[in-house]
Amino acid sequence: MKHTLNDEERGQLDQLIAAAEKRTGAHIVLAVIERSDSYAEIPWKAFALGASIAGFLVLGMNLLWPLTSSSTAVLLAIVMIMAAGAGFALLCVFAPDFARLFLHAHRAEVETRQYAESLFLSKQMFATGERRAVLLLVSLFERQIVLLPDKGLIEQLNQKATDNIISAMRPYLKAGQTARALESGLQNIAELISTGDQPEAFVNELSNGIIEEKGA
Repeated sequence: MKHTLNDEERGQLDQLIAAAEKRTGAHIVLAVIERSDSYAEIPWKAFALGASIAGFLVLGMNLLWPLTSSSTAVLLAIVMIMAAGAGFALLCVFAPDFARLFLHAHRAEVETRQYAESLFLSKQMFATGERRAVLLLVSLFERQIVLLPDKGLIEQLNQKATDNIISAMRPYLKAGQTARALESGLQNIAELISTGDQPEAFVNELSNGIIEEKGA
């Protein structure tokens, strides 16, 4: 997978993570996922739309400029409909913005959250001593953000607080500024879970490395 973050952005975020963890005594993991699901139905939806549009065009052409040969008309209709459908389906592969038009917002939210929960478990983020770990995940194709705190942080990072953090990140994510979105989320998380007291010497039980995966 081609990394979304460049070396400078990764280095800056790594430093911010380390500083936030020392300040809060919590384990913070950032993740950038290309897409949370393959969404096999999207090309088929695009194919159906392209074929439908081509079908209406063929109908209009036959009404305005009818062909004398019925076999030629049928062949032309088949070629146009199949070509339009295939073109729309192929466009989904090379144009994520176009493919995203066929993705329901609720489906995107569900799939991204499931991916985040699976990542939380696979990285054993539940195994920290005081259960003070939090995962901040960004899924690029879906343009979704998930914040998953362990039970030691669930009070500070309640639903309202989580929604506010994500809302502040969204403008950066929509603008393609992934690093800035993560930085915003990280800073807001640190402010909310900071106790105000100097924590004891922090022992990092999880890797600070930012997770970047292609996803499903």
